Amino acid sequence: MNGLAGMEKFSHLEDKIYLTIENVKKIREERDKLERELSSLRHEVSSLLGEKNRLEEKIEDLLSERDAIQLKVEAMLDAITIIEPDVAEALGR
Repeated sequence: MNGLAGMEKFSHLEDKIYLTIENVKKIREERDKLERELSSLRHEVSSLLGEKNRLEEKIEDLLSERDAIQLKVEAMLDAITIIEPDVAEALGR
């Protein structure tokens, strides 16, 4: 009986070892998957930051263009008020 109990314990230990090996495999697969996902997300973030910078530059260009147009319009209105004093009254200048 003693030999049989020893074999059962050994079999139980063997089962635990194989289960541990399977768990380690699953954990490694999960880790590899997460590493790939992290790499993909890093690439996406980098791409989005580039797009953000491009859009910020575009906004700055558009704001500068708007300011330049506003100055030109104001200059034209000033020129018109010199020619037409009635327009100056209408504009409140």
